[in-house]
Amino acid sequence: MKIENIELRRVRLPLVSPFRTSFGSVSEREALLVHVTTADSEGWAECAAEAEPLYSSEFLDGCELVIRDHLAPRLNAAGERLTAERVAPALAAVKGHRMSKAALETAILDAQLRTSGVSFGGYLGAVSDLVPAGVSVGIMDSIDRLLAAVEGYLDEGYLRIKLKIEPGWDLAPVRAVRERFGPDVLLQVDANTAYTLADARHLARLDPFDLLLIEQPLAEDDMLGHAALATLIQTPVCLDESIESARDAAAAITLGACSIINVKPSRVGGYLEARRIHDVAAAHGVPVWCGGMLETGIGRAANVALAGLPNFVLPGDTSASSRYYAQDLTKPFVLEDGHLRVPTGPGIGVEVLPDVLHDLTVSSSDIRF
Repeated sequence: MKIENIELRRVRLPLVSPFRTSFGSVSEREALLVHVTTADSEGWAECAAEAEPLYSSEFLDGCELVIRDHLAPRLNAAGERLTAERVAPALAAVKGHRMSKAALETAILDAQLRTSGVSFGGYLGAVSDLVPAGVSVGIMDSIDRLLAAVEGYLDEGYLRIKLKIEPGWDLAPVRAVRERFGPDVLLQVDANTAYTLADARHLARLDPFDLLLIEQPLAEDDMLGHAALATLIQTPVCLDESIESARDAAAAITLGACSIINVKPSRVGGYLEARRIHDVAAAHGVPVWCGGMLETGIGRAANVALAGLPNFVLPGDTSASSRYYAQDLTKPFVLEDGHLRVPTGPGIGVEVLPDVLHDLTVSSSDIRF
């Protein structure tokens, strides 16, 4: 496959409500879209990096630069021998920058699959037509606002509630949600690295609430700390930011640092590596679920396809489009009895809406091959 052009397009979408984590609060999603054009097809992908390097070291301006100056020239050098499966080896000399690499690999894979008429789910090995959907609930100004939000999401049909937590906003909101909605609600928490091992006794106070898991409580590079924490609390430990590859997943499982893994394709360099993590975890009997990065319909389509693989046994952050956007870049993903349908069309299986894309575009540039 010979690439003719790579378009880098920045878009800005207002969120239906501000979303706050331990990193801070956002009221809009600024995203970098990668649009690959070949002689026979086109492919779309969404770079999941944020405007500031808070969740990870990557950020949008940096992604745009590294794609233009370092990654695209290496893809160009591959010529017509390039396939999605050869993207990672072609870019391996560039250290890190997994989100940028993931966006390129995904756009090329989309174009490749559109040419062959194969869906993302079919290519990855999805076994489900519908995947269970959870929802992530940000840190709020009051318990009353939190309870109202959770009630609304449960009324919509979401099968799992995830609460963002940080020191000072953890025990009280979890207790309030559990007392209000009862023991049958699937409930988990996400700390986004906000704690240290010294907080183990405090985090153990979450144990009585029968949580599905606590996600990434400690720093992303503290694998040994997570292993120690797992022996000090009863709530299962799930890793997110710590897992950047299948090798990381194998190490974490071997060390006992986690018993569940959140797989974010963008964080690990793309869907091919995400599938490898799925396979490693499955071989060890460790369940996985698909995380989210406030994706538009472009990124959500590919995530939903990934979540159809057999070891994605827990509801992911694969929420409906309306959770985040009044107007998405694609036709909206809609809940069906608490599930999202895996797209079956070629490639990611969704089409970008041209008029909406035009209205939400901030800037656009081309890399011609």
